[in-house]
Amino acid sequence: MSSSSSIEIIPRGSADRGHADHGWLKTFHTFSFASYHDSQHESFGSLRVLNEDRVAPGTGFGTHSHREFEIFSYVISGELEHQDSMGNTEVLSRGDVQMTSTGTGISHSEKAHGPQEVHFCQIWASARPGESRGKPAYFTRHFTDTDKRNKFKLIVAPSNSSDVSLAREADGPAPIRSELRAYASLVDPGISIAHAFRPSRSPDSRKAYIHVVQRSGYNPGKASGARLRVGAKSEGPIIELREEDGVYLLVDEDAELKVENAGEVEAEFLLFDVE
Repeated sequence: MSSSSSIEIIPRGSADRGHADHGWLKTFHTFSFASYHDSQHESFGSLRVLNEDRVAPGTGFGTHSHREFEIFSYVISGELEHQDSMGNTEVLSRGDVQMTSTGTGISHSEKAHGPQEVHFCQIWASARPGESRGKPAYFTRHFTDTDKRNKFKLIVAPSNSSDVSLAREADGPAPIRSELRAYASLVDPGISIAHAFRPSRSPDSRKAYIHVVQRSGYNPGKASGARLRVGAKSEGPIIELREEDGVYLLVDEDAELKVENAGEVEAEFLLFDVE
């Protein structure tokens, strides 16, 4: 663990995360999920599940049920076919974000569509108090690589924010019934980007998590591929991350985050700003 006056940095290395290869499914887990359990990594603020999945062509997750969670998928490559009990049928591809507020309960299936595997991150978050049993809802948003290049692009934001549309399809971030904001970034080699954190409801409640997407190909071994340096924009410790690595950030009110692509290839990552 290392710290500065504004951001405390706690690494979550690729080798320490959960991993399973089921043949049809290759998956990594940041938090306890399915047969993977780590009592030190159950959740982080409202963030409860962060899985990076690869699903083989012609396979997928058959119809199953969820309730009381906010669940969204971020598609990295391939095509993801979604069907649910609300009557939604959709094929999602790179740049798409699909959000389901499961509320009182839904059933859905998620499968690889077409001849290629689908590679995506799936994230679950706890709903705000009093909203976990709301009416189920479904939303999709699309973000191009240009939208995300060399910036923190907001892709998910609280549904009670004034600038968030509750339309099924719209511009801007997908609505979530949770105190969570998700940002997606594509950073070119040699480029640094900065992010100023919003004020939180209490001085010690601001948290964030960074996950580096495994773009260079499936690798259950030592982390490799893209290389990021992460730390406070002001002076302080810097941590280096590779693909599938993550880092917990405990953030002071005035903190500003700096992320630099220190490698030779484009880096893709997600930032979750939570309370």
